[in-house]
Amino acid sequence: MKKLSKCYIGLVLAFLYLPIAVLMVYSFNASKSRGVWKGFTFDWYRQLLENESIMSSLYTTLICGFLAALVATVIGSMAAYGIAKAKSKSSFILSVAYVPMLNAEIVTGVSLMLLFTLFGLELGFFTMLLSHITFCIPYVILAVLPKARQLDWSLYDAAQDLGCTPMRSFWKIMFPELLPGILTGFLLSLTMSIDDFIISFFTTGNGVNNLSIEIYTMAKRGIKPEINALSTIMFAVILAILIIANVGAAKKDNNKKRSVRI
Repeated sequence: MKKLSKCYIGLVLAFLYLPIAVLMVYSFNASKSRGVWKGFTFDWYRQLLENESIMSSLYTTLICGFLAALVATVIGSMAAYGIAKAKSKSSFILSVAYVPMLNAEIVTGVSLMLLFTLFGLELGFFTMLLSHITFCIPYVILAVLPKARQLDWSLYDAAQDLGCTPMRSFWKIMFPELLPGILTGFLLSLTMSIDDFIISFFTTGNGVNNLSIEIYTMAKRGIKPEINALSTIMFAVILAILIIANVGAAKKDNNKKRSVRI
């Protein structure tokens, strides 16, 4: 039974990562054709840095992603904290808050486009940023709310009884407990913003393309090998971050175990 489960897990991992492995291999292929191998080269990485359209779209994607994730994390964390404190109406508020996440992206994209047009906003980077903040907020609430519901409110009251102001009590007592959920919400929002295509397509204007729109436009004429190089770099960076985070968490756990033994 164990061998069968291991084989199943191996097949699932192969299904998930084999396409990425093929993409990474062909990022070093000297040929533009994906069906012919003509030798090993780093030319596509050099040409990636020289490709202004791809680098511009990458810059727009990262700026929009970080700004959207930052604003959505602040708003979503405050909302999750308030929902956890207002227990009587939390179910109704959650139902409303999760609508952008559960709704079809094409409906959200068209709705936001009509809203921006109604208010006379010119479609461009600002409207795309607003739309990304809108659909990222529910993911932050989803990540922070479990931590907020686990808070011990008696510690908050005790800190104020000992002389702390409400704000200082929050930063010293509550915020450290919420921090893991806040970081998770930020990373999740950043990932969703970088990954988004449909909502960005409907809410951006001429001359403002993020990476997903640039690749979609490029797909009509054929994907350039520079995209393989860019995807390989992004995958390597994310993998490095995950390894560093897991190693750091493992070291902390080991230190805690040693301190308990002592």
